[in-house]
Amino acid sequence: MSTAINIAQVHKYYGNLYALKGITLQIERGEFFGLLGPNGAGKSTLINIMAGLTRANGGRVSILDHDVAKHYRFARRCLGVVPQELVFDPFFTVREVLRIQAGYFGLGPENYAWIDELIDALMLSDKADTNMRALSGGMKRRVLIGQALVHKPEVVVLDEPTAGVDVELRKSLWAFIERLHNEGHTIVLTTHYLEEAEALCDRIAILNHGQVIALDTKEALLARDIGGKRSLHVTLARPLDPIPSALRSIVKKELGYEIVFELNNESVSILDVVDSLRQAGATILDLQTEKTDLEDIFIDLIQGKAS
Repeated sequence: MSTAINIAQVHKYYGNLYALKGITLQIERGEFFGLLGPNGAGKSTLINIMAGLTRANGGRVSILDHDVAKHYRFARRCLGVVPQELVFDPFFTVREVLRIQAGYFGLGPENYAWIDELIDALMLSDKADTNMRALSGGMKRRVLIGQALVHKPEVVVLDEPTAGVDVELRKSLWAFIERLHNEGHTIVLTTHYLEEAEALCDRIAILNHGQVIALDTKEALLARDIGGKRSLHVTLARPLDPIPSALRSIVKKELGYEIVFELNNESVSILDVVDSLRQAGATILDLQTEKTDLEDIFIDLIQGKAS
């Protein structure tokens, strides 16, 4: 059994809204898989079907060969989902919440050692006996991850796990998630932080309007042709206002002293940018070019430009 998740011709609609339009993909055991797409693409709907929170109108989803509709008890036992929303019970402590969650899977005191291990691994030891309502948003996010793992699922789905989390906490969460992956867990990640997906995922599927518009390895996606585009990062001695009119159409980001331009080999060169900036009175401190990244590919795919 090499397939962790099998999704075959899945359709879902809510009245006139056609949320999923025949989604088909397979996620192999042990993969770190990225499920990306803009808001409204169908990612959360697909996750809800996988988790048994909603039923598909057509098609089939199985977790480790267990159909999520026909064999839902087995499928849910194999799956742990970290939701996007911060949902918590305000009447219990961290340890109590995790023990109650384990009880939903028929696990009792024999599982307490694992719960204590999770609390320690997620750096919640000093909060273990603290009421949930007293925790920060980042700490609540850690508890959600603990809840998804109390029954030791082989497949873990992370729906925007670092949304609204500070940089330090994000790094510690990813260190823990990478540890899970190294221990053999299959990880499915949705995120709007595309640098996370680029750094962590083996394969990536991109959804748009309820359809898979790209499914490939990270390396193959990054190798796609998007018209010879690359980024030029220019650091100035002081902010430039206004930016020369000849350059406005190629400005990708403007961050105070730094301007990021999107160049196309056929139209604008680095020398053109430098000349225009100097003519506008700018003092250039640093120049850096950057190869195509996953964000560039993602935007072009969503806009229907990448080949």
